[in-house]
Amino acid sequence: MKILMVCLGNICRSPLAHGVLEHLVKQEGLDWEIDSAGTGDWHIGQGPDNRSVAVARKYGVDISSQRAQLFDRKFFDLYDHIFVMDENNYRDVVCMTDDLEKREKVKMFLSEGAVPDPYLDPALFEPVYHMIEQRCQELFGELREAKH
Repeated sequence: MKILMVCLGNICRSPLAHGVLEHLVKQEGLDWEIDSAGTGDWHIGQGPDNRSVAVARKYGVDISSQRAQLFDRKFFDLYDHIFVMDENNYRDVVCMTDDLEKREKVKMFLSEGAVPDPYLDPALFEPVYHMIEQRCQELFGELREAKH
């Protein structure tokens, strides 16, 4: 199974979701592929925000080797599931294809609401991590069940 996490710059939220889900998958010894991308091109090639790296490390997840990449149309064909962090990311991604089957791969990461972007508010990194970690646990269970 191949899963892509998407946010705006691919340095805060999607790297956290990428790292947490990848950590869960590795603990279970599964061969799923997890990655992340952004809808904006400001940080291509850069590592995650230091504050995301620090909060992930605090909970035993290393995201320091990730590098930001821009969402590309080819990702519709490469990934089975594409999870976006907010409504703007959703619109930016689905408008890249007219193919209904490809659009159906794109879902909001949270079942209700959006993951707040902590970039401009350092106090949000910790709560955002916990929100992402909880949803990754749920998502892992849901996807594993669906695969069987």
